[in-house]
This record gives sequence, C-alpha cells and structure tokens, in this order.
Amino acid sequence: MTVAVLRIRFRLPAHTLKEKRSIVKSVVERVRTHFNAACAEIDDLDSPGYTTLGIACIANESQHADRQVQNIAATIEAWRLDAELLDIQIELIPA
Repeated sequence: MTVAVLRIRFRLPAHTLKEKRSIVKSVVERVRTHFNAACAEIDDLDSPGYTTLGIACIANESQHADRQVQNIAATIEAWRLDAELLDIQIELIPA
C-alpha cells in the first residue's frame, strides 16, 4: 500500500478571508468530485492572499498512486483558476 501526498501552494486574488474561502472551497470540491481524493486547505489559513492545499490518494501500487497525483497536479495546472500556482510537491509514503 502506498499513500501519495500532493501539496500545492497558490497566490490568490483575494483581499479578505471570505473571498479566499470561496476560491478555496471551489477548488477543494472540484478535486474531491473529479478525482475522489481527499483534499483540504492545510497551510496559510490566516493569509487572504495565499493558500496551501493537501491532496492524498491511496493505492496498492506506488506507480498507480504516483500517476494519480501527477494527473491531479496536471489537471489543476490546466484549470483556468484565478490563482497563481507557486509550488507543487509530491511525496510517496509506503505503508
């Protein structure tokens, strides 16, 4: 079993936490619905201009888990979000 963790950091066009919440909620729901993966805001919680999302997938083979998070990262990059993608990190954790 392998757990694949994807960490994505964005710069957002938000000036308030309320504006940020609407953007983040939209991205989180799209990821959960489209990929059936766990997704949550994990960092930059009090900063209206930035957010960091954590996305996790589990698979019985490490190659499958890696392909899945690579696909998620590529799809998020392809979405025309109002946010600027700053950083992507992928970690595979064998269990």
